Amino acid sequence: MGVSTGARSRTAYRMAAYRVMALAAAALALLSCGENAGRPQAVLHGPDAHPMPPGPAVPRGPLSAEAAEGLEELLERMEMRLERSRSVSPIEEIERLGAAGDARVLWLLTDLFPFSNRDTVTAIRDAFVDLTGTEVVADDGRLTMINRLIAWDVPAFPGYREYKWRLFRFIEPLWEPFFTDDDSGIDWRLVGWGGVAIDDRLHATPESRCLRGCIPAIDEPAVTGADGGDWYPDERLVFGVVINGEARAYPKNVMEVHEMVNDTLGGRRIGMPYCTLCGSAQAYFTDDVEGFRPVLRTSGLLSRSNKLMYDRSTWSAIDTFSGAALSGPLRAAGVVLTPISVVTSTWGDWKRRHPETTILERFRSYPLDPLRGRDDDGPIFPVGDVDQRLPIQERVLGVDAPDGPIAFPVETAVTALRAGEAVEMGGVRLELEGSGVRAFIGERDAAAHEAFWFAWSQFKPDTRLWQRE
Repeated sequence: MGVSTGARSRTAYRMAAYRVMALAAAALALLSCGENAGRPQAVLHGPDAHPMPPGPAVPRGPLSAEAAEGLEELLERMEMRLERSRSVSPIEEIERLGAAGDARVLWLLTDLFPFSNRDTVTAIRDAFVDLTGTEVVADDGRLTMINRLIAWDVPAFPGYREYKWRLFRFIEPLWEPFFTDDDSGIDWRLVGWGGVAIDDRLHATPESRCLRGCIPAIDEPAVTGADGGDWYPDERLVFGVVINGEARAYPKNVMEVHEMVNDTLGGRRIGMPYCTLCGSAQAYFTDDVEGFRPVLRTSGLLSRSNKLMYDRSTWSAIDTFSGAALSGPLRAAGVVLTPISVVTSTWGDWKRRHPETTILERFRSYPLDPLRGRDDDGPIFPVGDVDQRLPIQERVLGVDAPDGPIAFPVETAVTALRAGEAVEMGGVRLELEGSGVRAFIGERDAAAHEAFWFAWSQFKPDTRLWQRE
């Protein structure tokens, strides 16, 4: 069943009227905080650097009877299709919700994308136009629609998490502990599927494969000295960590395949997630959590293009960027993992700086560039609005300083340091380490890591930006 001619005609004839309605709603929102529950209508920019249109006015409180009935019918239709493998189309229900006048339902409509064919996506796009009064012209519009919903901060309707779980359980039933935790701190509007299954293995050895297609972590990888690391080219990047004087290099290409390592270094247990989408390799201590022994895994879910990791021992979701537990027993205990500095350097420069370093053994053959430029054109998953102070994928070193987060553009900082200039801001100073940089607060090593600018700035929106004089 295709998209009805009537739906296309309604959209075409009513576009001008909806634009007027959207502008009027935005103007009213500036005069009153009554119905618009989203952000103030500032100028927002998407990942393409183009300004976004103003967001729609949305009601507060429960859904209307029409919208609630439409959602229930939509979920019943989808469950019939997914549970019984019946060839049924949800387009009629999508059209009904598009006419219900409540943009909050768009969160669930865009959650249909993993299950949608071309006609269903077109119906969702038409509903988006009807409910927001904004045009969608980019490709099939999936990223555009979700980016706008995030940027506009459109609130979720009551019961959204439960509705979303009724869909996502068909992707991965093992996500149930995250979805059914009533005390969870997860903002489910921002969560989407990353295209892979959960890594639920108890023991993650190199030989233990994910049969269902997860991103496989490695626990306690075998390592070798610098001399044994000649399998990895000197000019390729590593993520370097030093604990209690013991240095270790994690090759970038290995981390791009596994994205998670649980290791012991300098007598301490650590977990090291690498979000390839954010360009962010981080590390946390996992041996100082009273009453728990976290073992980190990749869930297969994303939040604003950042991997959502979890603890396999308690099934607690953890914010990868902050280390804060978001659900389960770890959240109930108020756990926030302690961060560790990660230095990004070439392997050759790292081993010259740390001649006693170890590096992961080559336990299988890895391509030097597993992603093959996947992210060269910008984020491939929704991120919302972006901070325009830097290009979205410029690499920055981010530091949580005592007076708030600071970002140092890496290439500019390295150039300044090599020229003998001081790179300092807010009590934080940088020093060269290998071909990378390390941050200090006073004489103390400051936990810091690199990331794409869009990622650091969206999770640290009050970041101050260092600029070379």
